[in-house]
Amino acid sequence: MARIVLTNALVTINAVDLSDMVSSITLSSSIDSIETTAFGTSGARSRIGGLADNSISLEFHQDYSTSEVEATIFPLIGTITAVTVKPVNAATSATNPLYTINALVSEWTPLNGAVGELATASVTWPVSGAIVKTTS
Repeated sequence: MARIVLTNALVTINAVDLSDMVSSITLSSSIDSIETTAFGTSGARSRIGGLADNSISLEFHQDYSTSEVEATIFPLIGTITAVTVKPVNAATSATNPLYTINALVSEWTPLNGAVGELATASVTWPVSGAIVKTTS
């Protein structure tokens, strides 16, 4: 099985490629566990999957230039926007899937850092709807 080291991932927000400003990405999905245990079962709980609760976490290197991080994200606060991510910034394939989501820009920290440190911004946004995976 092939292993991958993330060195050239693709991240677009509202169709703006911010890949060169992202230092960390986590796209996660969890499913509610709904109990279906009833009388007359084998003495063990039973469950089915419920609703998905998806999110994306990103760590940005802050930049205030036109078409960069702050200029792209600040106007989106409180809105749902398209986000795409790929492990490698190359052609979409079975080994390099494209994930497309609609994320609620629910938080933003326009200024973060200490003396002598890189200005960064970390976010975790909930996904509105499903994660769409494309392999071709």
